[in-house]
Amino acid sequence: MKSIFISKKERRKALVGGSFVAIAFVLACVFAIYPIINSLILSTTSGRGVVTEFVGLGNVKRIFNDTVFKTALKNTFIFFVFQVPIMLTLALFIASLLNDRTLKFKGLYRTAIFLPCVTSLVAYSILFKSMFSSDGIVNQLLLFTGMIDVPIAWLRDAFWAKVTVVIAITWRWTGYNMIFYLAGLQNIDPCIYEASEIDGASKTKQFFAITIPLLKPVILFTSIMSTIGTLQLFDEVVNLTGGGASSPSLNATLTLTQYIFDLSFKFVPNFGYAATVSYVIVFFTAILAILQFRVAGDDRG
Repeated sequence: MKSIFISKKERRKALVGGSFVAIAFVLACVFAIYPIINSLILSTTSGRGVVTEFVGLGNVKRIFNDTVFKTALKNTFIFFVFQVPIMLTLALFIASLLNDRTLKFKGLYRTAIFLPCVTSLVAYSILFKSMFSSDGIVNQLLLFTGMIDVPIAWLRDAFWAKVTVVIAITWRWTGYNMIFYLAGLQNIDPCIYEASEIDGASKTKQFFAITIPLLKPVILFTSIMSTIGTLQLFDEVVNLTGGGASSPSLNATLTLTQYIFDLSFKFVPNFGYAATVSYVIVFFTAILAILQFRVAGDDRG
């Protein structure tokens, strides 16, 4: 029968282990739990700067009548609906091509496609603004090939400003998702493909019947991470279009996170209302993540 008494050595081990857990717990409370609780309390207040008053659900009611919020929400979902599928499909396609064992210079190609992820945000934003300006290289190329007759106002027109942002995000983050797909593809046993070839399966059928099902956990992960990133889109729209305020359609590329920033630091500060808008992002992120789990058939959602 095991003794109910704990030796001094075991007590010391438990104390050391507990101290490490305690440090992590304190840090989590200070930098995660407390800000969440404080932001929830803050969302029930309203006022200018630090002078606030309790309004309960007043900020929630205000959201439904806020036309700028509705514009930011619509723009955010436009970016989500178009950019995420394009980026993930392109990343999977490129990963499949680079997974070919007979392909030469694979390391060079992988590095080149992944490099945009580590490129300075400001540097690449300046580059894209220059490329997509009225007299930029993109318009010059389109004019030279005869595809357009007049330059496109990429950064001033409401529609083309959204297209420019989608192109920029896709260029920057496709390589990031490609790495995950490439790692998943390399973990698939080649014998599965060899057996399917013996059975007469074409490359297309192998892709949809073998590759896609076996990559489902990776696809689910990249879908959720891309959803979170797109709903929090801020840097690209601020650096490229400034929210689209200069376009004929005001706030043509304004996103929820930029609107939160404006409410907190650009307009007369209203941190309570900004906190309420931030929880809209949390709400939609949770809903979309649950839907993606359900569509993927993962019961953990």
